[in-house]
Amino acid sequence: MSTQPFVIERTYNAPISKVWEALTDHNKMKEWYFQLEDFKPEIGFKFTFEGGSKEKTYIHLCEITEVIPGKKLAHSWVYKDYPGESFVTWELFDEGGKTRLKLTHTGLETFQQDNKDFATESFTKGWTHITGTSLKEYLEK
Repeated sequence: MSTQPFVIERTYNAPISKVWEALTDHNKMKEWYFQLEDFKPEIGFKFTFEGGSKEKTYIHLCEITEVIPGKKLAHSWVYKDYPGESFVTWELFDEGGKTRLKLTHTGLETFQQDNKDFATESFTKGWTHITGTSLKEYLEK
């Protein structure tokens, strides 16, 4: 597997403040992301959620590693009981009243390569749906 990070960019017809709220407000996140028990955009805050394929769900263990309000949110991304550690970074850019999101997921090569759920294609499909459908529909409704 390549050590290149997965990067996807999307532009939303919404101001940065609305996108930032969608990324950091616990109740808003539930509407488009995962069912998190709790979430705080604070360095060191740990959160968990379940997600995966139709065949199997995985417990995700995450910890906030960087916060620049209105601009950047980064966190670790680990699967309980599976080796590997990755990091997700959400960056926001003002595009004249619209917002460009750049999502970068690094460290995918550290996950078990014999598990199709951890393949680059699986992450590509998941992040494409989350950023291109779920978040877009939430922000532009």
